Amino acid sequence: MYRSCLRPLLFRLDAETAHHIVLASLPLTVPLAPLLDALLPVGDLPTRLGPLVLKNPLGLAAGLDKNGEAISAFAALGFGFIEIGTVTPLPQPGNPRPRLFRLPEDRAIVNRFGFNSEGAVAVARRLESTDRTTDFALGVNVGKNRDTDARDAAKDHRFAIERLRPFADYLVVNVSSPNTVGLRALQQPRFVKSLVEDAVDAARGVPVFVKVSPDWTGEGDDDDDLARTLRAIVQGGATGIIATNTTLSREHLSRPTLESGGLSGAPLKGRALAVCRRARRVLGPDVPIIGVGGIEDDGDVRRRMAAGADAVQLYTALVFDGPLLPRRILRALVSDLSKSPA
Repeated sequence: MYRSCLRPLLFRLDAETAHHIVLASLPLTVPLAPLLDALLPVGDLPTRLGPLVLKNPLGLAAGLDKNGEAISAFAALGFGFIEIGTVTPLPQPGNPRPRLFRLPEDRAIVNRFGFNSEGAVAVARRLESTDRTTDFALGVNVGKNRDTDARDAAKDHRFAIERLRPFADYLVVNVSSPNTVGLRALQQPRFVKSLVEDAVDAARGVPVFVKVSPDWTGEGDDDDDLARTLRAIVQGGATGIIATNTTLSREHLSRPTLESGGLSGAPLKGRALAVCRRARRVLGPDVPIIGVGGIEDDGDVRRRMAAGADAVQLYTALVFDGPLLPRRILRALVSDLSKSPA
């Protein structure tokens, strides 16, 4: 029904307009959760992610619900964990519109939102009244304001973390979005360790993850910039990493696009998988990794976890396949598990 009826209607609209309509409408579906449980029941797949125990390994990636407006609705779709944000300390509008573009032939999206956010205080106020009776973990992704100098990024992170940590099961420091000028420089080894140390101090025991870019240009050995950054993140006290953010690459597209911004969806799959695999090799078996980028079905989940991810997130595939996708993926994973030899 989504693919044949709703998606064609939504795709006639500007992508960001459709995004806001869906986000505003999703909370209306929360009362339907018992019906979804009856029609598409999903068994639990308990998953350990460092100190966290998730009911299943499938999460919603940051970027879809930036301000925590539809958390209960996304929980009803079956996600084991939900990440909101990126939340900036002070409100900011982000980049000018249009800034969100669909590439249907490639099952991809380009966005250049630029951390549009209501700000940490407003999001914290909303989270304070959010229903948390459903069993899911909540992640809050934070980043610096656009006009904040890179030298003051740690202060921005601390401001946001201190206001949002009471509501978060884990926190994420975003130093890898391609849509804020100069942001990615913060993930370089010489900067990221001190940033992480300060974020961990501000988090006061709430697990901290760091989201990294897929666009590393090293030689792929264990002493290039990516490897050094990964080790610096862990040395700074982070619980784990998220691999990866969106890409500036335009490889694997069926036709060129002139739109700038971060590319997500199917064309990112190979890069995100490669970074996940390298992260596991560099960091060893014990550091939690969340794999994200091009996750579309249960096969992608299995391959990402085989590459070293402990859990995975999706976003773009929801745009193309609709709100029942999480339950379909989880049912397939549970079915596979039931067929596995004891």
